[in-house]
Amino acid sequence: MAEMERLSRSKWTTTAASILIQCTGGSPYAFSIYSPAIKSSQGYDQSTLDTVSVFKDIGGNVGVLSGILYSAVALNRRRIGGPWVVLLVGAIQCFVGYFFLWAAVTGLVERPPVAVVCLFMLLAAHAQTFFNTANVVTGVHNFSDYGGTIVGIMKGFLGLSSAILVQVYDTFCNGNPSTFIILLALLPTSVTILFMPLVKIHEAGRSAIDKKYLNIFSAYALLTAAYLMVLIIFRTIFTFPSWASVLTVTPLLLCLLVSPLGIAIKAQNLQPKKLPGTPNDPLLENPEPVLASSNLSASENPTDHEDMNLLKAMICVDFWLLFIAMICGMGSGLATINNMGQIGESLGYTTVEINSLVSLWSIWNFLGRFGAGYVSDYLLHKKGWARPLLMAVTLATMAAGHIVISSGFPGNLYVGSILVGICYGSQWSLMPTITSEIFGIRHMGTIFNTIAIASPVGSYIFSVRVIGFIYDREASGEDDDSCSGTHCFMLSFFIMASVAFFGFLVALALFFRTRRFYHTIVLKRLRHSSPKQ
Repeated sequence: MAEMERLSRSKWTTTAASILIQCTGGSPYAFSIYSPAIKSSQGYDQSTLDTVSVFKDIGGNVGVLSGILYSAVALNRRRIGGPWVVLLVGAIQCFVGYFFLWAAVTGLVERPPVAVVCLFMLLAAHAQTFFNTANVVTGVHNFSDYGGTIVGIMKGFLGLSSAILVQVYDTFCNGNPSTFIILLALLPTSVTILFMPLVKIHEAGRSAIDKKYLNIFSAYALLTAAYLMVLIIFRTIFTFPSWASVLTVTPLLLCLLVSPLGIAIKAQNLQPKKLPGTPNDPLLENPEPVLASSNLSASENPTDHEDMNLLKAMICVDFWLLFIAMICGMGSGLATINNMGQIGESLGYTTVEINSLVSLWSIWNFLGRFGAGYVSDYLLHKKGWARPLLMAVTLATMAAGHIVISSGFPGNLYVGSILVGICYGSQWSLMPTITSEIFGIRHMGTIFNTIAIASPVGSYIFSVRVIGFIYDREASGEDDDSCSGTHCFMLSFFIMASVAFFGFLVALALFFRTRRFYHTIVLKRLRHSSPKQ
């Protein structure tokens, strides 16, 4: 009993529990699986279904309420709650939203108005922001020294969750989308309620094994992604009988359940006592930026930041530089995946190839989320490079990916989707980490979720006002209002390439503004690590 109590109070157990919740928390990414059932059962045309999809994007990306709730219940000095409260609210929204959608699709309730379906779609997707905020912000609190790595792990598993859920659907739902909807109501809710008591903010302190076991969690994430990628490719090439599907997916589910907890137990058993003479890292001790506890005066730092709430952050130039960069990166990336099917059709790709591209997008998304967090930590700690520099590099690479897609050469979508997918995912890892360092951890959940509004805003601009408008213009002379050939999307992706390059310039400006600030972070961490030498 004492051992179980010790494990329940471990930051490693918290990490394992958060990973398991993230593995089922990305249900909005699987919208394409159950959207045909909503369309057919409700008698919607494509325009109406797209309206439902917009509310899905808004719910899945606008997480300001989850950030406010986290600050209120998890960081309140009186400790009136914890991250579990945020997770519980998310679980309730997930169940209510998907259960109503299932009831509407199966005819359990009378066909509801479109506005009501949009409301419950928003509610179901909005649960993701509560899962994400609780797990990501708690991870940054517990491992502030390696914020990029822990954010990359959490965001990475969220990106993989859609691929995991689709494999469960293909194996256990017999191709029935309505069964998948009720699965989405029950599975994430059950997993969250089961593991949320273990998600806690732990006392700050640096351990010699932190980096080692975060690397082990990272390796586990990469192995999971590799297994999923092989499984997706083989399922695209071959038709699996039911027994083969069960045989390939069951080990994946068992490993997802057992491995994180096994790593956590081993890490906790090897957890040393606090190293003598090693002070707590101010980033770990207090939910404030490094500057707040450093000996530097505010005038020595060009960003001149205090521990900021949302309103203070929004009058800061750096907030808007980050927001604009995310409109360019997240917005154009989301617009790309939202239109992948139509782009493939116009270029003559087969349905199997398009489905494969859409499925593999989750893998590239994961690699970007995980890789950017891990690499940015390495570059910061070993080379002293500020994280916004890596953000600038990924936005420039995304511009190249958009140009590749616009070119229309054979296989362009494979190359372009890899570049855009990885760079899109990297923004979701870099942005929350940069937010925590520049504006502080205390209100991190509220601030980074506000900046994340850039994703649906950018997606609307580029999907509707750019891609949709130009496609309709190119298809206006065709009998079936469809367009074939490279000209259908060439101009759209040249525009998005220009936008991504503009985002590169904005991120570069943020890099120059925060370069000295990040230099102080490196110096402080070197000072704190010197007693260990």
